[in-house]
Amino acid sequence: MDGEVVVTSVPWLTILWLGPVVGAGVVLLLPPPQRTLAKWVGLVAAMAVLGVAAILAVGFEPGGEQYQFIESHTWIAAFGAGYTVGIDGVALVLVLLTAVLVPLLIIAGWNDASSRQYEQHVYVALMLCVEGMVLISFVALDVLLFYVFFEAMLIPMYFLIGRFGGAGRSQAALKFLLYSLFGGLIMLAALVGLYVLSARDGNGSLDFRELVTLAHDADPTIARLLFLGFMLAFAIKAPLWPFHTWLPGVASAAKPVTAVLMMAVVDKVGTFGMLRYCLQLFPDASAFFRPLIITLAVVAILFGAIVAIGQTDMMRLIAYVSISHFGFIILGIFAMTSQSEAGSTLYMVNHGVSTATLFLLAGFLTSRRGTRVIAAYGGVQKVAPVLAGTFLVAGLSALALPGLAPFISEFLVLTGTFTRYPLAAVIATVALVLSAIYVLWLYQRMMTGPVTDGNDRIHDLVGRELVAVAPLLALLLVLGIYPKPALDVINPAIEHTLTSIGQHDPAPKVMAK
Repeated sequence: MDGEVVVTSVPWLTILWLGPVVGAGVVLLLPPPQRTLAKWVGLVAAMAVLGVAAILAVGFEPGGEQYQFIESHTWIAAFGAGYTVGIDGVALVLVLLTAVLVPLLIIAGWNDASSRQYEQHVYVALMLCVEGMVLISFVALDVLLFYVFFEAMLIPMYFLIGRFGGAGRSQAALKFLLYSLFGGLIMLAALVGLYVLSARDGNGSLDFRELVTLAHDADPTIARLLFLGFMLAFAIKAPLWPFHTWLPGVASAAKPVTAVLMMAVVDKVGTFGMLRYCLQLFPDASAFFRPLIITLAVVAILFGAIVAIGQTDMMRLIAYVSISHFGFIILGIFAMTSQSEAGSTLYMVNHGVSTATLFLLAGFLTSRRGTRVIAAYGGVQKVAPVLAGTFLVAGLSALALPGLAPFISEFLVLTGTFTRYPLAAVIATVALVLSAIYVLWLYQRMMTGPVTDGNDRIHDLVGRELVAVAPLLALLLVLGIYPKPALDVINPAIEHTLTSIGQHDPAPKVMAK
């Protein structure tokens, strides 16, 4: 295939996703009493994945071929399916996000499942399985391969929520699974239709690169139905309003580390799927449904921000903040301008870092105080100043304060959207005011004022917790001040996407004298 770059010496992408899966297997084979060893093996496996991701980042050529480090092998010849993996700039930054977060999550949740001997093994192994499945979803270039792992990651996530969560974990895990399975079944029907469409003029194929060419000639009605099948699954995964209702329950019932894994890593597969599969496989259908999806995204932005203000549970508050941020990401994807889509891709990364920081710090607080109720806190900055200070930085990143990472991505999304849909961009900007309300009010209620009864026993961050959050705080600052390296990788991939779907930035409007 033209433009194919084949790396035959070292299959880095296979090592990337298979590494954590093998690590999970090793962890499960350790003797049950070896709880500490299981955690260290899991951490070493996650750090090895980060090393492979770093090799990919160093070897990736932003100005080179669109997909690099390609590996291709026949899988199911009868369906034209293959084990085909490759990486572009969008996938690369999401791979790096995943590879950075997972070892930090293992450190942050070091004592999360230490009550029983064998559960610690299972907990670490499930996290590594999720990492491996998310990574192959980002690098898959075969649609069936993507679908298999898109669905398979539900199983370890279900057990992470339902087995290791708190009150309401069973209901939250079941709701998450049922919502996701329903979307996945609709996507499977669309996938079958896509294969049948590809087989009409010869041998069918599920290679994404071949299907992109085919999609431009598809019947508009069929293309729209197939688009809806894919979009529904991704909208549930992301999640997009009104398919969001499973997320707040998961955020409040799951362990904080599990909630971060869900919102910062797993949910990004949904927005990634919109950008890669919905837009490029069904460009005309994407343009047809664009006004509807942009409307839903704007509603999500405002809905998440408004509902966050009224929350009494800090975990649910952060979940609704994430729903609002996912609205920004989806808004930028479907505005279909170079600025908005580059901003959305960068937003996926920045949201992952910001949400991880905020949620982990909230988790550290709840583990000390034993409650998620905001009203139970007060005066924390007097007894735990470092925890309060880092919480403030994480909160300010959630409201996209200039100088912190989410500001650049949010600015790009709004600027790029304004050139095509000015009303949507203006309405979405209202969320900036609302975000200042929920973040600053949350900080004021929890951290300032006199020390509330029971909060005097809250101690400051310990060494392990600082190790988990310090890299995230550094990333918030670095990506907020100097996002150029990330954008240099993202922009060529976005340019290729817009070219392939026939979209161009609107011409600047000049006011007549």
